[in-house]
Amino acid sequence: MQTRFPALIALALLPLTPVAAQDPARMDQVARADVERNEFSGAILVAKGDTVLLDKGYGLANREWNIPNDGETRFRLGSLTKQFTGAAILLLQERGKVSLDAPVKTYLPDAPAAWDAITVRHLLGHTSGIPNFTSFPDYGETKGRSVTSAELIARFRDKPLDFVPGEKWNYSNSGYAVLAAIIEKASGQSYADFVTGNLFAPLGMKESGYDKAATILPHRASGYVSTSDGVVNSDYIDMSIPSGAGGLYSTTHDLLKWQQGLYGGRLLRPESLTAFTTPGLRDYALGIGVETKDGKRTWSHSGGIDGFNTYLAYDPDTKISVAVLANLNGPAAARLGVSMMTLARGGAITLPSERKAITLAPAKLREYQGVYQVTPTRTVTVRFADAKLTAQLSGQDALEIFPEAPDRFFLRAVDAQFDFERDAKGAVIAIVLHQGGRDMRGTKQ
Repeated sequence: MQTRFPALIALALLPLTPVAAQDPARMDQVARADVERNEFSGAILVAKGDTVLLDKGYGLANREWNIPNDGETRFRLGSLTKQFTGAAILLLQERGKVSLDAPVKTYLPDAPAAWDAITVRHLLGHTSGIPNFTSFPDYGETKGRSVTSAELIARFRDKPLDFVPGEKWNYSNSGYAVLAAIIEKASGQSYADFVTGNLFAPLGMKESGYDKAATILPHRASGYVSTSDGVVNSDYIDMSIPSGAGGLYSTTHDLLKWQQGLYGGRLLRPESLTAFTTPGLRDYALGIGVETKDGKRTWSHSGGIDGFNTYLAYDPDTKISVAVLANLNGPAAARLGVSMMTLARGGAITLPSERKAITLAPAKLREYQGVYQVTPTRTVTVRFADAKLTAQLSGQDALEIFPEAPDRFFLRAVDAQFDFERDAKGAVIAIVLHQGGRDMRGTKQ
């Protein structure tokens, strides 16, 4: 359920040759590179308007029965659920049953005193300060236990707030569990029933719903995890735990209906859709991330839950939709989603095996040595030894980096690149890590 920055993970890559941009064959080739190195199993759909560019399944929905994935396979969505929760709240606001700026206590009168200043909008934007229960030390021990909504909220309701509501941003699955309770209180229905009847049914999303392990669900994918001993079944999580933060399932076909219907104005009023896509702190809106990069807008979210990783993105200017659903935990879903969006926009993707290294003199390579602070708690350490340069992200192995051009390096072990920045005198002062469509800049210490 929690969005994380992908780690640098050693991978074995296939030799591929770039072809023309916005080519479905190239999209398929990029996806298959991850499949062949056992990093991706799932389904991908890419569409521009009503034109589907790519609609394929990869790997197996069930490895024990050798059943393949396809566009009708149902995957757990993880945190993609949050945009459905946000849309449900906005629908209730349109009906006069919820107000974004009303205190949580308006709908949950027994909320603790510490929550007095928390509004519905704070919950949606991850600015409530309520601590994230999936980060608690005992989460691994408790995630398999069935709970009611009240019992789930009891796990965090008496914890001190992380900060004053509205002052900071911190990703909180707890906030979306509270939102599910508000939906139930305001609507008089269960969260599952409200979402099914008011979001899925109007858009013809017949393959979507709230997941329950006891339900006999046709085309449900099994979830898997890669370990040092190979791929294994994922841990069990009782599906009462993810709630409005990550409890839904869907297919790539249904998610296309969702994006076309939601952003096509068939579900929310224009003012509600504007609120839904207006970013707050950390470019997070009301259940989705809103980013503008190089003049291109992307509304997206990723998700992760035991055995599954997901990514859903929309370009409101070109009406490009990208859905990547994986039933093998790891960073591939988000990485492939970003790559598919790039290709659909007419850009190019260069895989690590396609990059060519140049030769730089040892004295030149030594200029890049140093420790670079990329976040308050993470550094990249660059070292020169044995005539080669390595980079090491905090807590991970050192990996060799190769010069592609002066001040630009790449890894062969993973799809990531480094750019080094210099000051006016030519001294190296910073590093920028490019990975998975994201950039992390660090200054030299």
